[in-house]
Amino acid sequence: MATSLSRPDTDTASRKTLPFEEATRVRRSIRGFLDQAVPDSLIREVLEDAQHAPSNCNTQPWNTHIVRGEKLKQLSALLHVKNDAGEFTPDFSFDQNDFYGEYRKRNDALGKAYYESMNVMREDKEGRHRAGAMNYSFFNAPQAAFLFMPSFGDNVRVAGDIGMYGQTFLLSLAARGLGGIPQTALGFFAGAIREFLGIPAELKLLFGISFGYPDDDAPGNRIRMDRVPVETSVTFHT
Repeated sequence: MATSLSRPDTDTASRKTLPFEEATRVRRSIRGFLDQAVPDSLIREVLEDAQHAPSNCNTQPWNTHIVRGEKLKQLSALLHVKNDAGEFTPDFSFDQNDFYGEYRKRNDALGKAYYESMNVMREDKEGRHRAGAMNYSFFNAPQAAFLFMPSFGDNVRVAGDIGMYGQTFLLSLAARGLGGIPQTALGFFAGAIREFLGIPAELKLLFGISFGYPDDDAPGNRIRMDRVPVETSVTFHT
């Protein structure tokens, strides 16, 4: 059964948030959450912020579904079954083997840091499967957002719009002391999720975001990945 979120009252809406610079620097991908639901009023604030993300030609193509409670538990059980069976139904392709050079090194460094935080060795295939499957338990988050989109042309522009929406959503979480993790892995089962939630076939799932109150004791939250210097990514032309 779909439900809506009530608008926040005045006291909630005026709650203090972190300054932009601080929010961007404290934001990180959270891989472990407390079993504590985020109040509707807070979720509403985050969604209101995300609604102000830019989009090509002001199309505002995001179609967001928040899943929680018993519905999220049922979805988690379904995704674990699909994952164990290898029944993938993605709307968009993704293969880490496509990464090359420095991009592949950064990818490998993240994987190594994550599995080591879980005490899983490289040769432990079963352990790596269990660690990866935590995506489908939403890292214990009591709620998750699924970001669907219409299909326009080659989908590059609309996917960029969804990315900007997702980043605004994540920064808004961080500004309020919450955490989130964007999960490409949830998009691997786009067809199954769409059917489970009763979403029209013309809406495609790009990724999902598990979110909530970070669990500081969760092994996955020991990870602190560095960022390359600005000079590595930016060239000035005068």
